[in-house]
Amino acid sequence: MASLARTAAPATDAEPLPVTIADVHAAHARIADAIVRTPTLISKTLSDLTGATVYLKFENLQFTAAYKERGALNTLLLLPDEAKANGVIAASAGNHAQGLAYHAQRLGVPATIVMPTTTPIVKVTQTQGHGADVILEGDTFDAAYAHARVLEEERGFTFVHPFDDPRIIAGAGTTAVEMFEDVPAIDTLVTPIGGGGLISGMATVARAREAETGRAIRVIGVEAELFPSMYNRLNNTHLPCAGDTLAEGIAVKEPGGVTARMVRALVDDIVLVSERRLEEAVSLLLQIEKTVVEGAGAAGLAALLAYPEKFAGRTVGVVLCGGNIDTRLLANVLLRDLARSGRLARLRIRLQDQPGALFNVARIFDQERINIIEVYHQRVFTTLPAKGLITDIECEARDRGHLDRLVAALGEAGYEVSAVELA
Repeated sequence: MASLARTAAPATDAEPLPVTIADVHAAHARIADAIVRTPTLISKTLSDLTGATVYLKFENLQFTAAYKERGALNTLLLLPDEAKANGVIAASAGNHAQGLAYHAQRLGVPATIVMPTTTPIVKVTQTQGHGADVILEGDTFDAAYAHARVLEEERGFTFVHPFDDPRIIAGAGTTAVEMFEDVPAIDTLVTPIGGGGLISGMATVARAREAETGRAIRVIGVEAELFPSMYNRLNNTHLPCAGDTLAEGIAVKEPGGVTARMVRALVDDIVLVSERRLEEAVSLLLQIEKTVVEGAGAAGLAALLAYPEKFAGRTVGVVLCGGNIDTRLLANVLLRDLARSGRLARLRIRLQDQPGALFNVARIFDQERINIIEVYHQRVFTTLPAKGLITDIECEARDRGHLDRLVAALGEAGYEVSAVELA
């Protein structure tokens, strides 16, 4: 993956970067009493697995389960009284909606959130539960965004952008302030990129820390392979931005103008991660750290798994930026991970359609101590002769080696066996 040609921030007063370290520290003082100061903890197991010293920042433990509260609250507190009285509006189908709605309710500020009609009902309900007026409009985020800007003009609301606003960026940067306070030894930050607000704030803090200590700090951004929008913007590439990604929280087709400028000036590299790595990261965090993280929140760990050579020997801070994942989707991710590790499998076995055929196969499973979960017979929709049948058996093994021994035993008994593989 090509590195960015990072350019220094402009030295003249004509074009300073829109967010400074002073802005971030001011935001931290402003919001500190009303957010959770989430822990930054070492993961020995993930460190051993990746070859880096890995510290995790658990932003999934915020009240609304995402770092987005920081920028939303900072923005609300900076609004003039008239704007607070008139109310705020945002377009969002995710964490920004909930963070803004929650803190607006706390502060007595009316909030309207425009969501696409395709938004899962659980997210609509959660946002309404924080006191926001939810309007469903359009099939896409772009349509919802356009409608929100119309309502902003018609009703005198103040629009709160999810990422392309210096107040949002400064609030997001407070995440890094806490990380360096807790673990001064961090020399690499790995941060998911959607619109770029979080990494812009994090990088602002990292560069100030670098200047203060004289110690180089690398800032690495992470995007899903299906949505490489910031990567395209800064590398002048034209990779497609589309698809069903597990990391919907960073599935942004167009990054911000403010954030793109800051990322170009402050960030060392952007890497892209596959859906398989995102699934693996979500599963590992639940199994190892016993913490629920959404796809976007797991992108940092996915990068460590995908590019271990970039991080070996370094002290890495990874932001688990959100934990709002649909429970059914989480279950699917966990089951797929079990299948890839060999602990869960579906084996397709050719049998003769006669008494005792399935019993004889089941006996081999018993001998190898493999648990059968489901059995599916297929007699009609098959290319086999009329007296042949296909049986799919879902089973549970201890590990890949255990499963391989079963397949070998079935083969020795004369059965044709193939595994039904995942994508």
